[in-house]
Formats: sequence, C-alpha cells, structure tokens
Amino acid sequence: MAAFRKRSNGWQVRVRRKGYPEVNKTFPTRKEAESWARNIESEMDRGVFVSRVEADNTTLAELLTRYLKEITPQKKHPSIETYRIKTWLKTSLAHRFISNIRSADYAARRDERIKDGMSPASIKLEFAIISHLYFVARAEWGFDGLENPIRYLRMPKLPKGRTRRVSDDELRLVIQNTDSFDLPYILKLAMETGMRRGEIAKLSWKDVDMVKRTAHLIDTKNGDDRFVPLSLAAISVLKSLPIRINGSVFGMTPHAITYAFIRATKRAGLKDIHFHDLRHEAITRLFEKGFNVMEVGCISGHKTLQMLQRYTHLKAEELALKLG
Repeated sequence: MAAFRKRSNGWQVRVRRKGYPEVNKTFPTRKEAESWARNIESEMDRGVFVSRVEADNTTLAELLTRYLKEITPQKKHPSIETYRIKTWLKTSLAHRFISNIRSADYAARRDERIKDGMSPASIKLEFAIISHLYFVARAEWGFDGLENPIRYLRMPKLPKGRTRRVSDDELRLVIQNTDSFDLPYILKLAMETGMRRGEIAKLSWKDVDMVKRTAHLIDTKNGDDRFVPLSLAAISVLKSLPIRINGSVFGMTPHAITYAFIRATKRAGLKDIHFHDLRHEAITRLFEKGFNVMEVGCISGHKTLQMLQRYTHLKAEELALKLG
C-alpha cells in the first residue's frame, strides 16, 4: 500500500508490500508520486518488480567514475576513453540520478554534439561508453532494474567510407616536402604493406624476419596478432634504415607520424588526403594484382568481406581488361 507525505522538496511516496523490500521516492508533485506508486504496485502484483533503490540513489557521475576506475584500464586505448568519460562528467546529466535520465535527455545531448560539429563516428563512440556503462551496471554492479535508454536512441548516420586513392606522384610530393627522417620510409612501407599507422609505429626489429620476408604484428587493432608478408620493395625500405638502440624500427609515435604527414601534405599543396588513405591504396592494389579476398584479408587483418569492401574500390578500366 502506498503512503504519501508532503516534504519541503515535494511529495514522498512509500510503498510497502509483503514479500518485497520497502521502496520510497520523492517527486515534485503528488500526481507524479501517485503515478509512480501505481506502476510499482502493478509490477508487484504481476511479480515482475525489481528494486531500483541503487539507481534511485546513484548519479551518472558516480557510475562513470567507477567505470573509469574498473573498466577503462582494461580497454585497448584507455587514454582516449578517459578523455571521453571526463567530457561526460562535465555535462549536466552527470549530476542526475541514473534512474531519472531518459532517452530524451540523451537525445538532447546527441543533438547538442551534432550542433557542435562533432562527426557521426565520434558521437557514436561517445555514446557507446554510456551504453556499455548501463550494461556493466546491470550485469555486474547490482543495478538489476536499470534499463539502457541508449538502445532506443537514433545515432547520426555514418558517412560512406572514403574512396580516396593515392597516386605515386602524390606520394613523391609528400616525401619531397617533409623534413622528417623517418616519414619517407614509413610512407613507402605503408604503401607496400597496408599496415596501419599504429602498427608501423610499434614495429620492432625482433618482429621482422628478413629471410622469410615477414613482419609479426602483435596485438593489432582487432586484438589479434598477424604476419604481414614483405615485398622486395618493403625489404629494401627496411634495409635502408639505421638500427636503433631500443630495438624499434622507427622513432616516431602514431601522433607524430600524423602531424608530420599533415605538414608535408600542406607544403605539397595536396588536399583531402589522410595517412589512412595509404592503407586503402595498398589494399586496393593487392586486389588489382590478383590477390583473392582470403589472401588480402590475411595481409590486412580484415575478417569479413564487408570490412574489406570499405577499402577496396577497383578501377573500372582494370576490371574491363579482365572481362576481355
């Protein structure tokens, strides 16, 4: 049976039912309190009631802080996730009890980020953290009655994958306009192997076999290790490099590679070109050389045809030659 009591900050409702824990909550108006009480009593009548005490007394900020401490350190890129969580902690939603945040509230935040000019991919990643937070809270932290409002939220549509190809002339221009010692070798190796920026930056000499012509990539983006075959041109690039004391092939971090690449492309007068386009170009050229999907996937690390299709845009004239 529900009991109502007028408080200085609104109306407190208390529901007592044999066989269930006592639950109470305060609302701005009696009407809201009565509606909540009817819903709780209905759930108890139907035997589907789940206590929301934890959610009613825990803020989003408190859950995010616990997530940052317990879950984020296990992630592949904890620093990036930490930044996103700290951004969430600065929002007005962070100070609200988790049970009182609705899909509409998150939708307003989504629209705010769109207005700020954030890319659809970045928005999706930002909200993925909140969605996983709800999952962990319900599955492991005792928030049994907590529903995930993100599951009902429409995310902005992702743009089509880039189809930008990089010509040999463009690559030469970039190399001619950099003052970095390592970047020319990195660019050539990227075009020959299709390796990601981070994979190249992490490459160690102990993982390179010049005899078998392979590079062993450990703990790649998708979590797996893989062996990348090295062409004669790739071997030539590696043989041109000095041996570093720390054992790494190159002396640049992923971010340093990106910044050096951006500076060189600006000096060269090239527009709409990203470092990742080199991977796209390398994979496309493998198909043009006649490698099949399984072979290209083995080299690139992609696990499905759909993933490879984002990178592979064969020239129509090349396909016409195959048709005869």
